[in-house]
Amino acid sequence: MELKGTTICGVWRDGKCAVAGDGQVTMGEHTIFKGGAVKVRRICGGKVVSGFAGTVADAFALSSRFEEKMEQFGFNLERAAVELAQEWRRDQAMRKLEAMMIVADHSGMLIISGTGEVIAPDDGVCAIGSGGNYALAAARALMRHTDMTAHEIAEAALHVAASICVYTNDHITVEDV
Repeated sequence: MELKGTTICGVWRDGKCAVAGDGQVTMGEHTIFKGGAVKVRRICGGKVVSGFAGTVADAFALSSRFEEKMEQFGFNLERAAVELAQEWRRDQAMRKLEAMMIVADHSGMLIISGTGEVIAPDDGVCAIGSGGNYALAAARALMRHTDMTAHEIAEAALHVAASICVYTNDHITVEDV
């Protein structure tokens, strides 16, 4: 039984960052298993916000490893992300993990994937998961055409994704950095 399906969107504006995620967990292709999951959370003693998309157990394993890397490298977000991505690619067991993460702290926001990518968005907006492209498009439009805050944009983008993607719902959690 594979549990997955989600949308995570990160927005950086005016020196503030918000990461939003929906609450839907999908079992297989056809069943909503849970509607109120929390996939955006504070880690590292509240200094970092992490949002994950993908298989739930894999995402928890990655979040735990990322937190270890943050402690190991003095809470340097970029260094910890690169080290996690490298380990993810090299380690035989980790290579099988199916998840992606958006992580953010006071210094920036990154996407981390199992294929070795560590990506800082050019325009202050990133999104992952099944509804990620919908949320990304909505957030980019809102960034260009409104004065909304990072929090407001991230939340609104998730609502747009929830109205289009069957694997995304409107039980939204937003954490600010």
